[in-house]
Amino acid sequence: MSSWKNMLLCEAIDFNPSESIEKGSEARKIPMGMLTEFTRKIKGSEYSKYNYGSKFRNGDTVLAKITPCLENGKTAFVDILDDNEVAFGSSEFIVLRATRHTDPEYVYYLAVSPTFRKRAMSCMEGTSGRKRVNENTLKYFSLPFPPVKTQQKIANVLSTIDAKIELNNKINAELEAMAKLVYDYWFVQFDFPADLHDLALSGAEGYKSSGGKMEYNEELKQEIPEGWEVKSLGEVTDLKAGGEKPKEWTKKKTERFNIPIYSNGVTENGLYGFAEIAKIFEPSITISARGTIGFTALRLKPFVPIVRLVSVTPIASYMLNFLKERIKLLEFENSGSVQKQLTVPMVSEMRILVPEKLQLTNYENFTTPLIEKIETNKEQNQELASLRDWLLPMLMNGQVTVGEAEAKVKEYGSESVVSMAAEVKGI
Repeated sequence: MSSWKNMLLCEAIDFNPSESIEKGSEARKIPMGMLTEFTRKIKGSEYSKYNYGSKFRNGDTVLAKITPCLENGKTAFVDILDDNEVAFGSSEFIVLRATRHTDPEYVYYLAVSPTFRKRAMSCMEGTSGRKRVNENTLKYFSLPFPPVKTQQKIANVLSTIDAKIELNNKINAELEAMAKLVYDYWFVQFDFPADLHDLALSGAEGYKSSGGKMEYNEELKQEIPEGWEVKSLGEVTDLKAGGEKPKEWTKKKTERFNIPIYSNGVTENGLYGFAEIAKIFEPSITISARGTIGFTALRLKPFVPIVRLVSVTPIASYMLNFLKERIKLLEFENSGSVQKQLTVPMVSEMRILVPEKLQLTNYENFTTPLIEKIETNKEQNQELASLRDWLLPMLMNGQVTVGEAEAKVKEYGSESVVSMAAEVKGI
């Protein structure tokens, strides 16, 4: 670390650099809601008239300065704009721009590092619930910075891991869309293959469109395929409310504590931590009963459900899409209290269309490979995120070299950072 140099943050980073957008003009806007906790990628944007707000370009880092967004990790790297485009966002953003002393991507990883975040939170002022970072105090915090070329190498290791996570997420979105398409054809339009031995998405003759026998269902007020039934969810599944978290558990996966604990969060599908012993061993669907009410996720491996979850066990995979749609209606129709919530009786009484066994078997056979690939990608993302979160502070303070970091990446299933980068760029 002899080549590293201590600098004030305001020397190494340009805070809220000057940019111009004509007042009242239409411009790209990135609201706070477009930032996901501890996620580098901005998930979207909108167009709006500019009146006030932070302004930034590609290569800048936007950092939430207000509680609880800062504590929750709302920080992102701007890379979704056009060349030379200036966008604006929340006035609660701090914009960080690299200088000649810093690499843009390194600035982002510095902003999400524990050292920087701890300092930023120590600079917060104001009343409880509305505290903000005092930027003038934060600017004069001193940190050691490696040479720019070293910064670039560090950022390359970390950004390649993030790119692989993003790639897995894109693949999963496509696989989920494919499974949803099949679900809509088979269980909404009732155009499952008339020839049940031909499961191709194209070229197969649909049941309803080819004149398959339908019968009117009084309860659903619509026609359904002959032989299908309508039952309550409680008749065909076992439902349980989540319990307390185990007395012995950890936030990090270890050799001993490797059973996932799920709560009602959305981030990482509600992953809360890890336990030694599972409570539910069969494939299940969990439904968030409070807070993120209605968030529905498939759990294929043994897990521990804790507060604010309803577990549906056993399940057929087609139920996942059904529940995602029906829960939306349940929330508004049956949750009129100030604190909205779902209960086991409410979910149990939901009416569900039950296909004949052959249709269910065929759908399971078609979608199981898709679901297994999705779960494999999710597991890999958890491992990669843990690796990145471990490497980040170690690289930032010089405890781990870039070479050592690349060796660690290799241990997680990739031959090297270079090969992982090639995979990302090749898709």
